Amino acid sequence: MNLNKVFILGRLTSDPQLRSTAGGQQVTSFGVATNRVWKDKAGQKQESTEFHNIVVWGRQAEVATQYLIKGSLVLVEGHLQTRSWEDKQGQPRKTTEIISESLQLGPKPMGNRPQGGFAPKGGSSIDKSPESEVPSIDISEEIKEGDIQF
Repeated sequence: MNLNKVFILGRLTSDPQLRSTAGGQQVTSFGVATNRVWKDKAGQKQESTEFHNIVVWGRQAEVATQYLIKGSLVLVEGHLQTRSWEDKQGQPRKTTEIISESLQLGPKPMGNRPQGGFAPKGGSSIDKSPESEVPSIDISEEIKEGDIQF
């Protein structure tokens, strides 16, 4: 049995940019930073950061582009994929990406909190009721207008 499954929880390093393939398929990509904290043998706190390239297809790409911004917290579930190409100078290149199978958006920003979670681009009033403190949206299935409540 083989398994290629990835779960990461981190913050976006840039705003997602939606584009379309020649066949009309929606795709977006963005970076996510994750960190790890531990104590070394001397008891000193150590920290390292990893950067991951995420690719999102279809309706999930549209939702990610609409609700995620640089600094947003996101949980990505997907699989690793390595692709190869030649650059402009004819040199072979490779990159490994996480192909998203589902996303969960982090908490909405409250008030003027910068880069915390998600908010529809173009502005929206933020519901500050207790139920909206830590909303998450699983967009692994098709989302219909009205399914997302703010």
